[in-house]
Amino acid sequence: MSDTSSDAAPEAARDAAEDMAAGAKADVARRFIEQIPHAHALAMRIDQLGEGRAELSMPYDSRLVGDPRNGVIHGGAVSALLDTCGGTAVLSHPEGPAHTATISLRIDYMRAATPGQRLVARAECYHVTRSVAFVRATATDDDRGHPVATATGTFTADGGAE
Repeated sequence: MSDTSSDAAPEAARDAAEDMAAGAKADVARRFIEQIPHAHALAMRIDQLGEGRAELSMPYDSRLVGDPRNGVIHGGAVSALLDTCGGTAVLSHPEGPAHTATISLRIDYMRAATPGQRLVARAECYHVTRSVAFVRATATDDDRGHPVATATGTFTADGGAE
């Protein structure tokens, strides 16, 4: 009979190290949100965090309305949510940096957000080089099938993957 416990030990140690690294990346991403004053001002919250993925939400706030005649949230608030979510996805990526900044962010506004509904942004960091991380993101309200806005962006990734 072979001793499978000695074979399993290195794999278990590797799995534990990967779990610890993923946990550390999640902690970095959470601290990122906690340290950004505008994230607090807009009441942004991390709903989900994974390897290179983030979901942030922002409640409806009448102080963020762009046009008081219709109650629609200003596009700048949507932009801030998408940008912050993108940066959070970069920081949670296994090959991502310890800190990041936005290089470029293109946002396509598809429709007005429904007044009174919270906004949810989902971002994926799909590629990291030595110096740049690439992200795509979507913002929705309760109608998840019809995005409010989509975004693509690049973020600094000093010390990222090769």
